[in-house]
Amino acid sequence: MSHSTPPRLLPIFIFNALYMLAAVASSMVQGNKEFIFYIMVMLVLIAVMAAVHRAVILTQPLLWALSFWGLLHMAGGLVPVPAGWPYNGDHAVLYSLWFIPERLKYDQVVHAYGFGVTTWLCWHALSTSLLRRFAIPLKPTFGILTLCAAAGIGFGALNEVIEFIAVLTIPNTNVGGYENTGWDLIANLVGATTAALLLRWRYA
Repeated sequence: MSHSTPPRLLPIFIFNALYMLAAVASSMVQGNKEFIFYIMVMLVLIAVMAAVHRAVILTQPLLWALSFWGLLHMAGGLVPVPAGWPYNGDHAVLYSLWFIPERLKYDQVVHAYGFGVTTWLCWHALSTSLLRRFAIPLKPTFGILTLCAAAGIGFGALNEVIEFIAVLTIPNTNVGGYENTGWDLIANLVGATTAALLLRWRYA
């Protein structure tokens, strides 16, 4: 066990390492250049989250929520949809799977979940920083939660920028077109708003 990995974080570290190694192996076997790109992005994000954790000490539930999001993302682009299941587009992977045909996709659910968790992360980072640096206990007011939700939605928009870069640089991606981007942004809004309401209920 590394001295830099506290025992309570070891299961989270192992969980992330296992699904990332599986994603790397699967991408290489499939020759999936798009997901090799996303794996590199994921490694950067994991490093960023490690830095955020050092700064504000993320809770275990939040770390697990972020880790599960990473697993859903990697599985979304690499796990094939079983034969006969409905999917959208040319790539029969989980990200294209219809939960409700022509209405709700796996992709949209993951977007809502992920940027809901991001909103939670923004609340935690903001409230913890103010308490530690200025001894200000932050209350989950409408204004503060709107700010956190807006930050979560903003990070969702940044994700769309990254996907656009993938479209410009990698042929035959599974990103989708303008309508898909619009639904992704709506899913981000739903997830961030739901997280803000849950935070209001939990901490009010």
